Amino acid sequence: MTTEPFPPPASCSATAVNRAHTVAVSATETGLPLDIRIDRRELRYGGERLAAEILRLCGEAGREAGTRRREQLARDGVPAGVLDRLGLPTRAQVAAMEHTEDESQPAPTTWMRPA
Repeated sequence: MTTEPFPPPASCSATAVNRAHTVAVSATETGLPLDIRIDRRELRYGGERLAAEILRLCGEAGREAGTRRREQLARDGVPAGVLDRLGLPTRAQVAAMEHTEDESQPAPTTWMRPA
C-alpha cells in the first residue's frame, strides 16, 4: 500500500497600503512580508517611522491573508472549530481590528495629493 503525500497548501497573501498610498506591503497569512513598495516621499520621515509603518502593514496584510485562508479552508469543508484553533481570523474580527486601528490613527492634514 502506497500513500501519496498531500500537496503543499498554496500560500495565501494579501496587500495592504497606507492612507497616502506611499507604502504597500504584500504578506502571507503569518505576516511574513513578500513584497514591500516604498515611495521616495516616505523616506523624509526617517527609518523608525517607516519601519513602524511597514510592520503595521505586515500585520494588516497578514490578517487579510489569514481571512482568505480561513474562507478557503471553510469552502474545503474544514469545521469552524478547527479554523478557530488555527487562529485564522474571521472577516468580522478583521473588520473590528481595522476599525480600532482607524480610530487610533490621526486624520490626514490634507486630502490633496501631489500632482
